[in-house]
Amino acid sequence: MALGDLHEASAAGTEDLYYVDVGMYETPAYGLVYILDAERPAIVDTGTGFHYETVLDAMRTVGIEPEDLEVIAPTHVHLDHAGGAGLLAEECPNADVCIYEAGARFLIDPTRIWEGTKEIMEDRIKYYVEPKPIPGKRVVELADGDTVDLGDHALDVHHAPGHAFHQAVFFDPANDGVFTADAAGINSPHLDGIIHTSPPTGFDLEGCLADVEMLQDLDPAALYYAHFGDRETGTLLAEYADVLQEWVDRIAEKREELNDDDAVVEYFADRARTVEVWGEAHAREEERMNARGVLHYLDEQS
Repeated sequence: MALGDLHEASAAGTEDLYYVDVGMYETPAYGLVYILDAERPAIVDTGTGFHYETVLDAMRTVGIEPEDLEVIAPTHVHLDHAGGAGLLAEECPNADVCIYEAGARFLIDPTRIWEGTKEIMEDRIKYYVEPKPIPGKRVVELADGDTVDLGDHALDVHHAPGHAFHQAVFFDPANDGVFTADAAGINSPHLDGIIHTSPPTGFDLEGCLADVEMLQDLDPAALYYAHFGDRETGTLLAEYADVLQEWVDRIAEKREELNDDDAVVEYFADRARTVEVWGEAHAREEERMNARGVLHYLDEQS
């Protein structure tokens, strides 16, 4: 895929669902926005906002005009998932912006999340735009167990705070599929196995493992990854639980060996196995960020 490419999701018989590549980090399919062509049309996640017009073009290709969109549903407020929410809300005046309740304040006033993102992303901030505030009357706060009714589809809300306290996943019963946010890791093509995602400061290992267990209890046939698209569930959730535990153990062991957190971060950045398929700059920075998230988690446990 590449910027603007539109793909129809089909895992496990999925229907009425599409995703568009918004060109994040110049890594094909790393950043996706889902378009659900339901009776009440919806998009899930928004990308960083850098190419928000691409989402509008894709909607029109599917047959949804901006004024016909009824729901914008970011899974959480990390700006690779919600950065374009304000811009898209302006262009889609009839859409409710539905977000898990703990994240609502960051959409209404995105100052804090923007400052934090600039600090964490460093050079990669060039792929972002400063998020636009969303009027409170446009924001619908969702609680665990709520359902966003889309007519012939639905988004059942399940809080998934391991990756971030403001994260939820959405289950669509009609498709027997889950929009996983970052609760099921990153399933990158051309790589063997699932990739961890553990950014500071919200990462919590026990919480992430509980989120995986929650997803296993839902037992969906399909997983809709915001990074790299739809997959049949198979053994992916069990594999991700193992990946998470092994990743945290590796960081803890290397910290004990080196006794220098900066050296630990660089050790894993130097060995990022995603370099060949994600590009060196993006792959190394992502690994630095993930390592810092685990180190912060380990500090919280001590």
